[in-house]
Amino acid sequence: MTFDWSGTPVPFMNLGIQRDEIAAEVSEGFARVLDTTAFVGGPDVAAFEEAYAAYCGTAYCVGVGNGTDALELALAAHGIGPGDEVVIPANTFIATAEAVERVGADVILVDCDERYLINIDAVKSTLTERTRAVIAVHLYGQLVDIPSLRAAVGPGVLVVEDAAQSQGARSTQGTSGGLGDIGATSFYPGKNLGAFGDAGAVTTNDPAVATRLRRLRNHGGEGRHEHALVGRNSRLDTLQAVVLRAKLARLDIWNAQRRLVANRYTTLLADAPDIGLPQSPDPLAHVWHLYVVQVPHREAVMAALQEAGIGSGIHYPAPIHLLPAFAHLGLAVGAFPVAEAAADRILSLPMFPGMTAEQVDRVVTALVVAVDNAPDTVGAPA
Repeated sequence: MTFDWSGTPVPFMNLGIQRDEIAAEVSEGFARVLDTTAFVGGPDVAAFEEAYAAYCGTAYCVGVGNGTDALELALAAHGIGPGDEVVIPANTFIATAEAVERVGADVILVDCDERYLINIDAVKSTLTERTRAVIAVHLYGQLVDIPSLRAAVGPGVLVVEDAAQSQGARSTQGTSGGLGDIGATSFYPGKNLGAFGDAGAVTTNDPAVATRLRRLRNHGGEGRHEHALVGRNSRLDTLQAVVLRAKLARLDIWNAQRRLVANRYTTLLADAPDIGLPQSPDPLAHVWHLYVVQVPHREAVMAALQEAGIGSGIHYPAPIHLLPAFAHLGLAVGAFPVAEAAADRILSLPMFPGMTAEQVDRVVTALVVAVDNAPDTVGAPA
């Protein structure tokens, strides 16, 4: 197979398409905020929180500064802290583990399954009398089986959804962010629902937890000079709320576009040797935040894709226990073999709403050529 190495580049993501689609609405919203000078909080934040809660099927949404704060505050609002254990998957972004450590609880890692989701059987085997919560990371846009996880941990363990990569994913039980006891999400720009900067939110059906969250994000009180407890400054920015509300109205359409891209990748790569494809047994339960394949000689393949002008990424190159920041856990190579084996081979391909069939075809052709040539040939053929 040959490949035109001089063709049009394909970026890993293209946020400009979404930006342009909502530009007029965002401009109008920004002008409204500037005119009213409601720069912190105000009706735009309240309107987004109400809309996102309804979208997730929860009674409350509390906007916060970013996704890491969302996870930490979700735990803190339930009183989780020193002496408690929180179970998380080994293969996740460091923020999941950071949130646990920042509340003072102990990180308990478990391996993943073949779909990169937390291994529920492994979770069950790690439960102790100190287990207070388990964080279900909806990795790459697919949903953890929350009912099965709930059955495994029992009613006394808090089920937290890390929904940063799964806005809009649905199952017969509900929508991401509304399936567990509490949901935490990030609106980092590259997410399926992304702001124009950092932003996050926590979703819950518990009015007491929602009240505590609103206090925790605002120096311990809901009103000015109210400090019922020690909190922090982690409020959802008003301008970001304007952006998010405009994007939320289009999220289902954009997720449908992601599914079309994923379906085309899967169809075109179905018979490609040496390329492991993601599995999606329930189409609506996956919103394809990332399309992750497995390839041999990944570094050589990525170098060839870069030479071809094709963006790619790794999510994530090392499990939590192999990061220097978590060396204190005392877990060596071999502790979580499924996560470790995947980390050596996973490769994220370009994925974004508005991606054209021609762009997908170019990525597929370049990938097949790169895998076929690796590791002997890196870059454009002579």
